[in-house]
Amino acid sequence: MGMAMASTHPEFLSRLSRDPGSGTGGWALGLVVLAAFLSAGLLLRLIGDRIFAGAFLAGMIATGAIIHLRSKSGRAESTAVTAQESDIALLRAALDSSGSAAAVTDADGRLRCANSSYSEWFGGHQVPTELPFEDDKDSARMRKAAGEARRDGRATVQGLQLRGMALRAAIVRAGAGGDQLVWTFGRGHHVDLAHEAKRLIEGRAGARAGEAGIMAALADGEGKLISANRVFTIRALGDPDAPVPGASLVGLLAANEQGQFHFAQEGKGAGPLRIIQVPISEGEDMLTLFLMFDDAGGAGGLGQEGSASLHSLLDFLPIGLALANSDGRFVYLNKSFRKAANLSKEARPIYPGDLLVDEDKGVVADSVRRFARGRAMSGDIAVRLKSNPEEPVALTIAGARGLGEAAVILSLKDTSEEDRLKRQVAQATKMQAVGQLAGGVAHDFNNILTAIIGYCDLMLMRHSPGDSDYDDIQQIRSNSNRAAGLTRQLLAFSRQQTLRPQVLQLPDVISEVSNLLKRLLGETVKLQVKHGRNLGAVRADPGQLEQVIVNLAVNARDAMQSKGDGTGTLTLQTYSVSTDDVRKMASEILPIADYTALRVSDTGTGIPANLIGKIFEPFFTTKEVGKGTGLGLSTVYGIVKQSGGFIFAESEPGEGASFVIYLPVFRALGKIETAKGKAKPTTGELWGTATILLVEDEAMVRAVAERALTRHGYTVLTAENGEAALEILEREGHVDLLISDVVMPTMDGPTTVKLARKTHPDLPILFISGYAEEQLRKSIDLERVAFLAKPFSIQKLAEATRDALLQK
Repeated sequence: MGMAMASTHPEFLSRLSRDPGSGTGGWALGLVVLAAFLSAGLLLRLIGDRIFAGAFLAGMIATGAIIHLRSKSGRAESTAVTAQESDIALLRAALDSSGSAAAVTDADGRLRCANSSYSEWFGGHQVPTELPFEDDKDSARMRKAAGEARRDGRATVQGLQLRGMALRAAIVRAGAGGDQLVWTFGRGHHVDLAHEAKRLIEGRAGARAGEAGIMAALADGEGKLISANRVFTIRALGDPDAPVPGASLVGLLAANEQGQFHFAQEGKGAGPLRIIQVPISEGEDMLTLFLMFDDAGGAGGLGQEGSASLHSLLDFLPIGLALANSDGRFVYLNKSFRKAANLSKEARPIYPGDLLVDEDKGVVADSVRRFARGRAMSGDIAVRLKSNPEEPVALTIAGARGLGEAAVILSLKDTSEEDRLKRQVAQATKMQAVGQLAGGVAHDFNNILTAIIGYCDLMLMRHSPGDSDYDDIQQIRSNSNRAAGLTRQLLAFSRQQTLRPQVLQLPDVISEVSNLLKRLLGETVKLQVKHGRNLGAVRADPGQLEQVIVNLAVNARDAMQSKGDGTGTLTLQTYSVSTDDVRKMASEILPIADYTALRVSDTGTGIPANLIGKIFEPFFTTKEVGKGTGLGLSTVYGIVKQSGGFIFAESEPGEGASFVIYLPVFRALGKIETAKGKAKPTTGELWGTATILLVEDEAMVRAVAERALTRHGYTVLTAENGEAALEILEREGHVDLLISDVVMPTMDGPTTVKLARKTHPDLPILFISGYAEEQLRKSIDLERVAFLAKPFSIQKLAEATRDALLQK
């Protein structure tokens, strides 16, 4: 029990000493002494040892005294720190209430506190003696004044120059120990006006004035420039980085006949300036602030009548021009500009950015402001219009002077015609490239089909119609002929098929094919035929023209059947087109000449605008899988172009489509030779005993042709290229007929024939090729040459061989 009380008393004493309410101290110490005596008495009664109880009593009293003294010392220190922090806070509040810049430094010269004015004036919290004074002597004066203030209690400094301000400083010694200094700064009575004006012109104020179109310059009494803002430098000196100080203001200006001033470097055509002079100081240090801006309403301006005349003139120009003021607002837009920007008559755009996509607005706005404030110059920017964001256009921006309130000229070129021509050229180039590819594919495929059809014919010679294999062979031959039809369509598109043109009238061709069309169209589609008067004759292959009409009619039927109830009307209309009509059309593609036109129109669903440019491409189709090869319109295109004509598609979605074919009127220069005018010599006998030299680089075609001719009694010599053929001619000596492919490696067919004719001038020639006869005849300048197109059957080869030998 005594041990517990002994261990508790120090805790009690400690809490008592820490208790904030123990400030009175007297009664607390008495309680401690009383508790010590009671504890010692209780201990004496329990153990009976007076020496131990006395020592315990003395220790308790000593412990209480020590704790009491420590608590008094701690409270004194805490009170001192709190008081010091409170003094600094009160001092800072007092300094902030002052309109002057003020600061306090300690005995070591360190900054203890400063008010907000001190930070604003001097740009931070530097020690007063280390402020960036313009004169280094001012810093020394400040350090000297600080020493005087510590010695005498106060000091003052006059005539300080800092950041264009004239200042005075008052320094007072303060603090309980007299070791702190209070610094107070006030505005001096002298202000450096030149420095202040220069600071404003070259700083943010001058930049803002420039954005508003105001040119500012500071000059001395002799007219020498001291400073100028950026816009003045660009307009007056032509270079934003040109040195301004020392330049003569009078030398930078020139006067026109009306006595108005303009910048000399901008030339005589520059607009006049309005100049405002603001005196800054007088006497020996005379300074003048010049404010200049374009005088749009002066004699150099246009005025209301001049603006109207200018607008009328701009409307006649074929170039898209618009005027904007210095704020970037449109003042005027001519008709060509509206057309180029795809604006309606009612549209009233406010800013150039209203015409552009969001990404280009900022660039154009900045450029307009820059050219409006700077000297007269121009620049081009590639922008995208809202009306056609996919096609960038060139926008030219130029600074304008002397055009009234207009400060900028904007030029937008109408590229619609140019874009249309570019698309047409690109389409023509693409069609030509695809045509060459299609022609090459068809040529190679024809070689394969020639071998298949030839071997089928050879097999059919060994089988009668009753044999089990006869029908299978016949089916292979039939499918091969269908494949040959596809290659003919590819060749038609590439304008490489063999045509048999003759002079004819379009109504006759339509009459021949009308019965077939009625069967193809069915009962739900009505056929309507209209013929014009005075139709000129055309020269074309009638069979191919029939193919053109049939292909267009089938496409029209499918389009009408997919619309609603499947009914509609197909109209075939022929009419003449004179040279005057062609001129009125102003077509960039159709040459000026007389044409006979055929228009094929339907009442179907029409062709979407995004597809009309692709409809003539091979294998392009919008039909379901398995219902179209995509070669119908490409074949039409090839036949028409190979016939010297032109075809155009016109369509409005939902209102049907029209295809217009223009065939040039044929003007006979001599005796007209038609397909019926010259008959080939014919005879029923296909057998022969002549010697034939066969030149073919494709082994499968060479083999089947050799077997076919051998079965017809001919002696056949074969060569795989032109060089081998010439060697055989030189070795054999006598050959009755030369059958050669046209396109071969190393030496082609025509070159081989020319060399062979040197030693055998009367040698008849039969060319076999997958390319068009007309195309080959244009490139082959040879006489007594026959032609057989691939793929061919054994019967056709035998007939062509017989005819070539008969012409010998």
